[in-house]
Amino acid sequence: MPRWIVLAVPVDGVGEADRDARTVAEFEGSAEEAESALVRAASTYEHSLWSVRRREIFQCSSRSYFIRIQGRLSTFGVFIQLAELVHDSEAKPTVPPIV
Repeated sequence: MPRWIVLAVPVDGVGEADRDARTVAEFEGSAEEAESALVRAASTYEHSLWSVRRREIFQCSSRSYFIRIQGRLSTFGVFIQLAELVHDSEAKPTVPPIV
């Protein structure tokens, strides 16, 4: 079963020290389950706001969204993206090497 993460990358309205990507979710599942988790994250992610007054969600692709979140005093732009694990150096190979 594929492994996925949902990343949130602040791109607007935050200081330089707060621009690091954050892992919002990490799980195993089908592509459809992963895309559902991405939509849930886009609908609920609040960055560091205490109170969200408005949320605008712009779909960039089936695996990425741009979210504009307005709080009482500030507005943030966050890029939410779905990523599938394609390599893990600690994973055991599923196919033996050709000798």
